Amino acid sequence: MAPVSDVAAPEIAGLRTHPLTAVVQGARWAAAASVGLVGSIFTGDGWGDLNPFLSLLAALAGGLVLGLLLGFVSWRFTRYVIDGAELRISSGVVTKASRRIPYERIQSVDIAQPLVARVLALAELRIEMAGGRDSRTSLRFLRLADAATLRQVLLSRAHGEEVEAATEEHRTAITVVPPERVVLGTVLSLDFLFAAVGSVALVVLMIWFGQVVVLLGGVLPLASWLGQIVAHRVLQQWDFTLSRGERGLRIERGLLSRTSQTIPFARVQGVAVKEPFVWRRLGWQRLEVDVAGYAEHDSEQQEDSSSTLLPIADRVLAAAVIDELIPGTTTADLVRTRAPRRSWVFAPIGWRNRWIAADDTAFVAHEGWVQRRTSIVPHSKTQSVELRQGPLQRRLHVATVEVHTPKGPVDADGRHLDEHDARAALVAQLERARASRA
Repeated sequence: MAPVSDVAAPEIAGLRTHPLTAVVQGARWAAAASVGLVGSIFTGDGWGDLNPFLSLLAALAGGLVLGLLLGFVSWRFTRYVIDGAELRISSGVVTKASRRIPYERIQSVDIAQPLVARVLALAELRIEMAGGRDSRTSLRFLRLADAATLRQVLLSRAHGEEVEAATEEHRTAITVVPPERVVLGTVLSLDFLFAAVGSVALVVLMIWFGQVVVLLGGVLPLASWLGQIVAHRVLQQWDFTLSRGERGLRIERGLLSRTSQTIPFARVQGVAVKEPFVWRRLGWQRLEVDVAGYAEHDSEQQEDSSSTLLPIADRVLAAAVIDELIPGTTTADLVRTRAPRRSWVFAPIGWRNRWIAADDTAFVAHEGWVQRRTSIVPHSKTQSVELRQGPLQRRLHVATVEVHTPKGPVDADGRHLDEHDARAALVAQLERARASRA
């Protein structure tokens, strides 16, 4: 029988999330316990003389039972209320907590489906608010259809629209990235090639010299790194779909766990265009975006892919997506201020690729040799501008000008420019930022 959320509960008492929340939590605890046990076995620990297979079964059963118990208690004491002014979430057994979220503070609402939740047709609703830490709250777990409806209601009320049951926003597809292209792009990335070649080389040396224990310490970290690359760039970006709506771009992605993420136009702080060495020959680029508030959660939860705007795209499509977020921006035909030759001591090869530029819309910084990165920051999103000059820079009469944005992949620094050019860029960028906010 299909799971049904408790949507009929009276509003004054609040609504409960779906009762199968406990099952999802139990599965997550069981998976975490199993991963921890496998890690301890590889490092030589484990559970003493107990057979590894029995140890794994015990970890699975223990994690599942504990997770089910905690998940049930959490579900039993969690309720949420939607009224005319705010979303209110109450939780806690011993210490009661009631979080109130005024609609005008809501920045975006995303839907995430971990693997087990996806099997049960459930979803987690993630609500982002204005502010830094603790600006995210979530409802775990609702029926998928209920989560989609609740997202539309919250987004509509966040934009001042009085609705009881919002309809799905009309969206226009921009692109769907084929999975085989994601896989090919990952295989041709330098870090994947380094990890793969290094793993194979160490295995060959391990067999050749018979030093299994010594070399195993090098193979395992490289294999773990390889696994993380595949998980983040292939599994998380599988069936990547980018669409446009009235309130922002929508990203849907994931093979095992599925995520539906909204990037409101107003929250975009900057865009980074990355071109790994091999990709440049094929005309491919990766777009990442600074979204206010996301970086704090990424660093805490290791979900760096929430900054990925396009995992791989040709230059024409990448330019079109950038224009969606920062209209009128271009990185071509700009008057560029380049790093002088005397700055080669800081980057013997890469100094030739360092330059900054600006037009009426945005500040642009470019650098990199093995992997080129172009950072684009709208003038209105400039938080501050700083000039830095160390002892060696003062001796060489060069300086670095930094255009600050919230923490994220965008790094708009003009490194080791002529000191007069750097000071002129600082003054000019401050004037542009003030003018854009006037």
